[in-house]
Amino acid sequence: MAISTITAADAANKVTRGALLVDIRQPDEYRREHIEGAVLQPLAQLQMQGLPKAATQADCVIFHCKSGMRTNGAADLLAQTVNGKEAYILEKGLDGWKAAGQPTQINTSQPIELMRQVQIAAGSLVMLGTVLGWLVSPAFYLLCAFVGTGLLAAGITGFCGMARLLAVMPWNRGVY
Repeated sequence: MAISTITAADAANKVTRGALLVDIRQPDEYRREHIEGAVLQPLAQLQMQGLPKAATQADCVIFHCKSGMRTNGAADLLAQTVNGKEAYILEKGLDGWKAAGQPTQINTSQPIELMRQVQIAAGSLVMLGTVLGWLVSPAFYLLCAFVGTGLLAAGITGFCGMARLLAVMPWNRGVY
């Protein structure tokens, strides 16, 4: 059974009639911003445990992520977890929900998502290495090579040393 997409307006109507929103993002993303009433069930957890307990009372399940990319990429897996329930993927995810004027709960006291922190740190280091390599000494280009090698290794192995380091920073303590 294939899962089709649903617009934010149609999803909001279904939610008022008892449909369950299932957020498949990571906990840090959910804590920062989420749709009120959405149940967090990260994709890996959904794959291992199936639908959350809250889905037992719902006849309809609507899955979403931030932009719709993860949910569309996991559509086959999501279809296997619904056990005959009516199921949809929220078109354009949380971004589409907000673009349609639907409300979200934002907690600005939460740090930005860890992967965004990694992107900011890596980009800053590459930029710094490039500027210093141009203005001070070509040896600073090694900083760019070091960061690039780290990102390549993280992509291949799934282990990101920079993410581990950022996770223990004071602003992230108790969050990750």
